[in-house]
This record gives sequence, C-alpha cells and structure tokens, in this order.
Amino acid sequence: MRKEKDYLGEIEVEDDVYYGIHTKRALINFPATSEKLDDTFIWAYFTIKKACALLNAELGYLDEKISVAITRACDEWQFLKDHIVIDPLCGGAGTSVNMNVNEVIANRASEILGRRKGEYIVDPILHVNLHQSTNDTFPTAGKIAVIVKLRELINEVINLQDKIQQKEKEFYSIKKPGRTQLMDGPPIMLGQEFGSFADALARDRWRLYKVEERIRTVNIGGTAIGTGIGAPKEYILKIVDKIRQLCGVKISKAENLIDSTQNWDVFSEVHGLLKSLAVNLYKISNDIRLLASGPKTAIGEIILPQIQAGSSIMPGKINPVVCEYVMQLCHVVFANDVLIAHACSLGNLELNQFAPLIVHYTLKSLDFLKNSCIALSAYIPFIKADERKCSENLERSTALLTPLINIFGYKEVSEAIKIANWDLYRAIEILSEKRHIDPQEIIQNLNIDKMAGLGYH
Repeated sequence: MRKEKDYLGEIEVEDDVYYGIHTKRALINFPATSEKLDDTFIWAYFTIKKACALLNAELGYLDEKISVAITRACDEWQFLKDHIVIDPLCGGAGTSVNMNVNEVIANRASEILGRRKGEYIVDPILHVNLHQSTNDTFPTAGKIAVIVKLRELINEVINLQDKIQQKEKEFYSIKKPGRTQLMDGPPIMLGQEFGSFADALARDRWRLYKVEERIRTVNIGGTAIGTGIGAPKEYILKIVDKIRQLCGVKISKAENLIDSTQNWDVFSEVHGLLKSLAVNLYKISNDIRLLASGPKTAIGEIILPQIQAGSSIMPGKINPVVCEYVMQLCHVVFANDVLIAHACSLGNLELNQFAPLIVHYTLKSLDFLKNSCIALSAYIPFIKADERKCSENLERSTALLTPLINIFGYKEVSEAIKIANWDLYRAIEILSEKRHIDPQEIIQNLNIDKMAGLGYH
C-alpha cells in the first residue's frame, strides 16, 4: 500500500492501481451499483485530456516533457480504462469521474517519466486538469460519446430498414386480412404491412441524423460555470478545434458557454427521439408476434425462424424470442426517457448535478437500441409467409363485404352479417335473396386489389 494525502488528510491506496486518493475516497463513499462507465465515454474523456495537454504545451503553459508523458498515457486508454473504477452514478456532478481520469493519467505519465505511482511528478490537477473543470470536460466527453454512438445506431437503423424493405418486396403480392383493434378489417397485402414498418424507421433515421446538430455544441473552455474562470482566452478559443482534430467528431464551441454548462435540455431532446425509435421498434416487434401467433390456433400468417427451443416442457414450440428481447429493451428506454427528462429539469442554477445519470443512461439507451436493431436485422430475413393461412383468414373475413355498403347500405349489410353469424358466404346469400341479385354479381364487387389500395399507392 502507498500513502497519499489531500487537504482532508491521509489515506492508503493499493500499490498496483493507477488511481489515487480522490478515487479511493469516492469508492468508499459510493458503493458499487454494478453499473460501468461506457468505453466510448472513457475514450472521449482521455481524448479531451490529451487535447488539453497538447494545447497547453503549444501555448507555453505546460512543460513539453510533461505534455508528452500525458499524451502518451492518454493513448494507452484501453489499457488504463480498467482503472477508471468510479460508479457512473456517483455524486458531485462527475467530479469523482474527472479526478479518477486525472489520477490515472498522472500516475501513468509519472511512470513514463521514470517515477513510481503516487510520486506525481505529473500532478492530476496542476498538469492533467490544467485550465479545465469537471463541469466542462464531463459534458463534452458525454456529447462526443453520444454522437459516436448515435452514428452507430443510425447505421443499424439503415440496415434494419433495408432488411424490412426486402421483405416488403417478397411479400407484396400476398393478400391477407387487415385488422383494427385486433378484429377483422379490410384486406391488405402482407408486403404493405412490412412497408409501413420500413417507412416508420425511415422517419427515425432522419430524426436521429438531424438531432446530431443539436448536440454538437460543447462548453469546453467554460471551466466551472461557463465563464472560463481559471483559463486563458487563447486556450478557450482554441481548445474545441484541438479536440475536434483528435476525436474526429464535428463538435463546435457553444455560443453561450454558461447556457451550455447549466442547461441540459439537449439530452432530453436527443433521448426523446431515441424513445420515438423505441416506440417503432416495439410496435414492429409486437406486430410480428401477433402475425405469427398460434400458429395453428390464432393468426399464424407468418412463420418465425426456428432459432431456439421455445419451451422446456412443450415439444416443438417456437417462441418470438427476438421480438420479446427487443420489447424488453424498449421498455427500459421508455423508463430512461422519464428519468432523463426529470434529471435534465432538476439542474440548479449554474450546474446540473445529475450529469452522470443523464450521460450514463443516454449512452445505455443508445446501446440498447443498437442491439435491438442488430437482433431484428438478423431475425427478419428468415421470417416466412404462410400464404395458405393468409388466404384462409381472408376468405373467412366478413370485412370483405365493406364495399357492399355502397349497394345495400351499412345497416342492411350489418344485419346480413349478424344473421349469418359472421359467415362470409352465408351473408352474401342473405343479401342475394333479399334483393334478388345473383351471388356472383355481388362477389364481383369484392375486388381485393382495389380494397387494398393497389391502384392508389
């Protein structure tokens, strides 16, 4: 064990760890929740620290040797990330996370310069954190990580949309009954149903693409509350460009650093669109479950891929497991949206103290939705249509008689269906007998293609 000291006193820290006294105190104060900081967020944080070290050296505020050691340590983030041990839901608006990163970089940089951990020839605050605050580094790292994951998610939405559009083409000529409130409705093509799934995802794709513009502006350089206290003007003006060069993400300096520091509504906006995607993924998954239900005793119009056994006791059972997986993840995203909206609104005055929660659960929602798209993209290509069942269900549906209201009137057709006990052909016979019209003449008015809107869409 090594002893480290701060203004609160002295504490022992394990010899083999790269973090220091501030992190150790936080580990004692915040019992682990089993949540882990996101790797992309950690990468973004190390990239910011590297950019700050480089710029401070260029401007003459940091010794060149120390800057080189810090940047080398930052480049080793994948090795050092295991020493970023602070719980994501720590108190203090992310200060413990920032100090954990500072201490790890400082100790590794000190090693690079030939010293041992804890000797701090490179100081966590004076060198690694020079001209910075938790309150501008933490949200900037969060926004960079969100943008990276947002782009990954958009790619998966595009891939899923493509897979569904392929099914739209494959199923386009298959006629089946539509359903409203789960009851028989006018006919529709199976391909049309899948086409509506694809169009919903197209809207999500566009919304997510556009919202990146809203989260690009960062408050780095604003330090504690956005006023830039403790940082020179030339640093404030140049730090965003330096970070952008290193991370490859098109961030920009916020016009009002104070506003960008204290107001987190953009995270609520972004997550609201993640929720919209979750709504569509949930409906798509649930509709697939319904269309496959039975399959012999219910709708059964599509056949699910046989990817795993559905029961430990019922032989031959196949369940919509991927759909249920996606629906569960979407439920979490719905809950996260409420959580993030409240957290964004509860920031006080110049700072949002719930920054760790907001960033962490936004990143988790992005991961959950990405996983949902990946799972559905692998699943949907193997869905098949049961054309016979589609045809049988359609031929039994009295909703096919809807066009007849233009001939017999709504009330008369309804009475015929009721008397026929919802038997399609018996209802046609009743209408035929009542008006003395040949049944075949009545049937000629039941143009399924026209009812499905094929001449109009």
